[in-house]
Amino acid sequence: MNTTQRRGFLKFLGGISASFAALPTLVAAADSANAPSRRSGAKYMGDFAAPKLDKVKVAIIGVGARGSGHASQLATIEGVDFVGICDLREDQVKKAEVKVKAKGHSPKLYGKNEDDWKRMLTETRPDAVFIATPWDHHAPMCIEAMKSGAHAFTEVPMAYTLKDLWDIIDTSEQTGRHCMMMENVNYGREELIYLNMVRQGVIGELLHGEAAYIHELRGQMEGGDSTGSWRTFQYAKRNGNLYPTHGLGPVAQYMNLARGEDNFGRLVSFSSPAKGRALYAQKSTKLSNPEFKNLKFEGGDINTSIIKTALGRTIMVQWDETSPRPYSRHNLIQGTKGTLAGFPNRMAIEGVTKTYHEWAQDLEDKDGKPVEGAQFWEEIASKYEHPYFKRMGELGKKMGGHGGMDFLMLYRIIECLRKGEALDQNVYEGAYWSAVGPLSEKSVAEDGSSQAFPDFTRGNWKTTKPLGIIA
Repeated sequence: MNTTQRRGFLKFLGGISASFAALPTLVAAADSANAPSRRSGAKYMGDFAAPKLDKVKVAIIGVGARGSGHASQLATIEGVDFVGICDLREDQVKKAEVKVKAKGHSPKLYGKNEDDWKRMLTETRPDAVFIATPWDHHAPMCIEAMKSGAHAFTEVPMAYTLKDLWDIIDTSEQTGRHCMMMENVNYGREELIYLNMVRQGVIGELLHGEAAYIHELRGQMEGGDSTGSWRTFQYAKRNGNLYPTHGLGPVAQYMNLARGEDNFGRLVSFSSPAKGRALYAQKSTKLSNPEFKNLKFEGGDINTSIIKTALGRTIMVQWDETSPRPYSRHNLIQGTKGTLAGFPNRMAIEGVTKTYHEWAQDLEDKDGKPVEGAQFWEEIASKYEHPYFKRMGELGKKMGGHGGMDFLMLYRIIECLRKGEALDQNVYEGAYWSAVGPLSEKSVAEDGSSQAFPDFTRGNWKTTKPLGIIA
């Protein structure tokens, strides 16, 4: 090869390298361009604030283990007018009615058939509908609630197919109604402290996050008509991360994903073999459904997914509701100056903690008593207590619900509706966080192939305001 040929060959290689370097950007642009067009008359809902409501007429669909708590807490919040309760189980409706009436409300009761919630929407005309039903019902109920003129607030995940997520977004944009996935963990004390610290630049520029939902729940197969009666079939037929949002929601908000600064890019996912649930079902003598013993469980016991953002940041997301191991949401955020982590709460930050070669954390002796001089986390964290927790934290702990985070979330929702403020979680965030479910399933099925997140905002995330530190 002569000099001229060598130069030409190197130029050719340089062209290939440049093409590969540009590929992620080109793919991201293509995904945005291929997003379905916003429908005629629809508007972007990222920073949407609905008109103020002096009184918020509230209705709820589903008052089982989760919804009954929501009903009790909503009934205590100033400005709420509880107008309707719906559930197919009459005993649950009656229990919820007693709690709600004790707070001075007179809700109408529904549940004659599977479509009676639609009659409730028509007759009570609520401003806000809270949905705590099995996952299959989240999307149709959110969509119908918004079409009826109400704002929709649903349990997690918002939906578990990309089509349903797009349908929810389209309906929200067309009706001008909020649809919020109620990720309660974003209102945990530790998560709020870390959000405040990140916003103040304590750990520098963000690089990496880790999020998880590790919660052994095999016993739900023995739980009668509770969550396990329907969720077990989801575990059996789907293989991916079926429940990503508890860990991912806070990390996504630390990073301002889909809010001006950065956005979700791509995902790869792998699942372990599926062993634990079948073994548990074979040994159990108390299964609520004998069919569980013969189910072929396709979903791996633990799923690990890696997300790459538009800025090149990374997030590890794990899910395991099968393995016998301690509960954890992990909750780690890493920056150029240090790292904040949860379970247990700990941190290592240049110039803040004594050293970054060891975690600063609260330590206890074998009897559970604090070790003298080892109360690092509480001392540092108290300096960065989130203003909202300072204002409402004590009441939240008194009202309960996962340590108070449930009440803080519900109170904040009603507060935003009454003040005419944008919600802390918009419809697009709920869609992105929930999309990890179907995208991970596809990646696992294709042996870890890379999956691009749809641009649910159709490019508008670039001008959406970051989540502020509300007081």
